[in-house]
Amino acid sequence: MAWYAYCVAEKQAFPEVAHHRKPVPMDQLVGVLGNQIFLYPASDFAVIVSEHTPQDTLDQKSAVDHARVIGDCFKISTVLPFRFGTIFPDDAALRRAVRSNQRQFLVNVERLRGKAEMHLKVLVNDVCPDLPKYEVAACAGKEYLSRLRETASMQRDRQIKARAISMQMHRMFTPLEEDISCRRMESGKMQLDIAHLIDHCCVERYQNKYSSASQTMHDCSLALSGPWAPYHFVHRALRTAQGSGTHGQA
Repeated sequence: MAWYAYCVAEKQAFPEVAHHRKPVPMDQLVGVLGNQIFLYPASDFAVIVSEHTPQDTLDQKSAVDHARVIGDCFKISTVLPFRFGTIFPDDAALRRAVRSNQRQFLVNVERLRGKAEMHLKVLVNDVCPDLPKYEVAACAGKEYLSRLRETASMQRDRQIKARAISMQMHRMFTPLEEDISCRRMESGKMQLDIAHLIDHCCVERYQNKYSSASQTMHDCSLALSGPWAPYHFVHRALRTAQGSGTHGQA
């Protein structure tokens, strides 16, 4: 039997698996494609899984359902999320992945216990709204080199502005950890995706800081979501465990 994996959770948070070695159904949860969710006991953990067959095709709704299951389990336990589409071909592969990564799993669970992820999207007018000239017209020689220098300068300006905004966000929200990515939108604006790790008890305080930031940062548009399971702060070992299975993303 192949298993579709959602996350690793603390076994102690689910008393129903305390004395079981076989998967135990979670009747209150439904997984991707409407499949039954199971608690799969493995060492000190319960792996949240559902049955999977080769005929199962994962789509966008499956991705939403994947996140929903993780979110529901996060209300009960510290969780280490698996990437969407993580599949273990059989029981042996699942148990082997947990066993080989047990020490790092324990470290991560302890590090992330009582923590939550908040996600900020910051949309800001770009310092370089126009496309680089060499992207829309062919050129050669000195003109080509000049345009390359212009593009490099534009990219540096964009990076400087993104760094300044991310530092401002850090000072405002003072997260425990953060993960930041930046990209230029087709509209010519720049978007920063910022994940902040905070203590779960500080969610309301964080939301209040967000309300203040939305009113004071007039050159940016902010959007907040969370609290989420700590997707961006699960370190290498969980990704290694994912590599032990297969990945099927639509």
